[in-house]
Amino acid sequence: MMTETQRIEQCLPLLVQWYAGCRRPLPWRQVPSPYHVWLSEIMLQQTRIEAVIPYYQRFLAQYPTVAALAQAEEEQLMKLWEGLGYYSRARNLKKAAVQIMDQYGGQLPSQAVELKKLPGIGEYTAGAIASIAYGQPEPAVDGNVLRVLARLLASEEDIALASTKARFTALLRQNYPSGREAALLTEGIMELGETVCIPNGEARCDACPLQAHCLAHASGTVARYPVKSPPRERRLEQRTVLLLRQNGRYAIRKREEKGLLAGLWEFPNVLGRLSPAEAVAWAEAQGLSVTACTPCPSGKHVFTHVEWHMDAFLLDCTGEAGDFLWKTPAEIQRDFSVPTAFRFCMKLIAGKAERK
Repeated sequence: MMTETQRIEQCLPLLVQWYAGCRRPLPWRQVPSPYHVWLSEIMLQQTRIEAVIPYYQRFLAQYPTVAALAQAEEEQLMKLWEGLGYYSRARNLKKAAVQIMDQYGGQLPSQAVELKKLPGIGEYTAGAIASIAYGQPEPAVDGNVLRVLARLLASEEDIALASTKARFTALLRQNYPSGREAALLTEGIMELGETVCIPNGEARCDACPLQAHCLAHASGTVARYPVKSPPRERRLEQRTVLLLRQNGRYAIRKREEKGLLAGLWEFPNVLGRLSPAEAVAWAEAQGLSVTACTPCPSGKHVFTHVEWHMDAFLLDCTGEAGDFLWKTPAEIQRDFSVPTAFRFCMKLIAGKAERK
């Protein structure tokens, strides 16, 4: 009976060969420099490739080097990242760029152990940079890789557990190549998981270079794997958004520097579902005089662990009291990083502005 190590040893060269002939021409693969690999891997965390491509291209145009990123102004950086989500990724990119300039002479280190000392770089990203950009024999194990290995080995282990990821990483490391083959293998396993051994829908086993070695395929149980415990149930949170308007300008405020959507701009909002009278009372408590209160269509936004259900009111006000900035819809759209959660509000105020 073939051991897991032997099965993986047979399959790794097949993945290298397959990827060399089948890889998609993604922009970060054209010039896989350490900076390009790092930026793309951070952007691709929990984000679809199709969504990342235009952000990646705009980001590189604005910050073509580590040195340029280290000097980025935070507001400009956040605006460039707007809509991509998980904004702490952008902040960590800048923090890491500053550290790279200060401690590594502007060059990302080549060793995974050093890469993991940089903000926002964990084991997976360190392995990806080390192997793809520097040819180090370092696995990069993400959900795609876990799924491929779980099916290849018909493993009953829960891939949501850190112990499973650690064991699969160790299995790969025993036979990981170096040099160009390390880069091809790292990208090849991910490519296989993204395009062939897919998570949703039927796996494309007929196109898989590992079909003859896959235990799940041999037993007709591909759909059974990987085994994964269910995610934590999302918490529902009801909020009320107050669209405060004065002479065509709307109130916005900056969120606190810690927590969800830290440091981004938002429309004033409070926990709970306010009535029109309560919405007016809230605005008046900020020192504003309200001349009209109009209910608006509601919105919803899903984060990883919480789901916001948002009612909204448009409140016409006199004066500009309160701890807010007052800006036109065009100014907000152009200059301020407003998270996707409030996109429905941007549409509302743009519509209101057009009808004024």
